[in-house]
Amino acid sequence: MMGGHEFDRLDGNEAVCDHVIELSGEERPKVCLLPTASGDPEDQISRFRRSFGSRGCEVSDISLFRLGANPIDVGAHLLNQDVIYVGGGSLVNLVAIWQAHGIGDLLENCLDRGILIVGQSAGAMAWFEYGITTSSGLPAAAPGLGVLPGSLCVHYHQDPERRKRYLADVGAGMPGGYGSDDQTGLLWVDGEMTEAVTFRPGAGIWKVEAGDGSGTEVPLDLVEKFPEKSKPVAGSTVEDFRSLNNWRRGSNILRGR
Repeated sequence: MMGGHEFDRLDGNEAVCDHVIELSGEERPKVCLLPTASGDPEDQISRFRRSFGSRGCEVSDISLFRLGANPIDVGAHLLNQDVIYVGGGSLVNLVAIWQAHGIGDLLENCLDRGILIVGQSAGAMAWFEYGITTSSGLPAAAPGLGVLPGSLCVHYHQDPERRKRYLADVGAGMPGGYGSDDQTGLLWVDGEMTEAVTFRPGAGIWKVEAGDGSGTEVPLDLVEKFPEKSKPVAGSTVEDFRSLNNWRRGSNILRGR
């Protein structure tokens, strides 16, 4: 479950996708997007398809808002996936729509079958008892499905007001849990948190518990999965640019500049 992730090449996002594929155990996994929390926007679907499709995955998506126009056996399709990716958006809307369609129970069945479920932002908080959402504007606690114990606050240091509200609510009696920065993730197996991962230098996860009138934070030890810096191919534009700059630096040194 991730604190935040986008389908672009910045700030460790590609490393997230690579790790998801690695966790699936398949070279060409079937990956399905559930973009319900954002209202099934076409731009999110397109970016998802480009990101995972370019890695050789068999990609698909299910729009619960368009089932009338695009009928599909949702259960049969999801149970045939290797990975189900739940996108971000509104936690309140996501839980309400899933409950109306019975998606929560269906996804628990997928988990029992060994299908990897990935969630980011609202798609991550939905699995806990509570999350801190901005669905109604200002940050506020909202119930999730309760599949995982405790609570989760996403975009932890990217959204200071959300973090402030989380610490206050945990201090006031809401179940404690985790504060997760963007490009970090928690791996859960059979209801137990087994690994905390960071995909970007400086991004962290904190265990949050009730203290003296407020929540207390303890940083977790994280496994680093930073993106590898690729070496430029000889003859490429990048290599030519670097060679030119190196020649210029050498020339300047020879001329005493």
